[in-house]
Amino acid sequence: MGRGKIEIKRIENSTSRQVTFSKRRGGLLKKAHELAVLCDAQVALIIFSNTGKLFEYASTSMKEILDRYRKYPDGIQTGRVMEYDNDVMVQHWSREVMRMKQQIERSYQTQRHMMGEDLGLLPLKELQHLEQQLDTGLNRVRARKDQVLREQIDSLRIKELQWHEENEILRRKIAGAHGMTEVAVRSFSSQNIVNPLETREPPSIGQVSVPFSLHVNQKNLRENQNLQTSLQLG
Repeated sequence: MGRGKIEIKRIENSTSRQVTFSKRRGGLLKKAHELAVLCDAQVALIIFSNTGKLFEYASTSMKEILDRYRKYPDGIQTGRVMEYDNDVMVQHWSREVMRMKQQIERSYQTQRHMMGEDLGLLPLKELQHLEQQLDTGLNRVRARKDQVLREQIDSLRIKELQWHEENEILRRKIAGAHGMTEVAVRSFSSQNIVNPLETREPPSIGQVSVPFSLHVNQKNLRENQNLQTSLQLG
């Protein structure tokens, strides 16, 4: 003899109601799992008992399934055939197009207000708010401009130090190549040092070798002659 048909209505006895809830909850969770495995479907099941206790099941991630559900177009979430009607889809996308147009128009209007245009219909409160926004934006622009200027100045200072170091290296190379005295090298450096902020290239050894070499040799010769004369007189 088969089981009789059970009338679906609220169970008045609290103990029987709790037992039935536990049994049917387990069966429902089992069926949800079977549906997900057999049909490769994304299944999410949320149950709250009459005492407020939460029971849930998700075939993948509950958050991902709920996010997908929220992003689904309005009017076709329950899976009924009538909700797949083209008219429903047309209405949905028509509302989306209208919403985007309104958002674009508000953006254009805000841009015109920021440029000081179409201000005739704005009340005093909105004008004050717009003024605060402009002041805030202007302060940010000035702060960014000052930061860029400081960065450029720091970069120029670094380049200046690099040019000074290169001039010092060049000065020592010239001194070593021509046997110059330290006094002569300093005199030459003060007359021929390159401004680090100029774009011209520093003088090469070939450009200063001939005249400077003759000048230094003649000076050294005169110093040697004066030294010999002093020794003879002494």
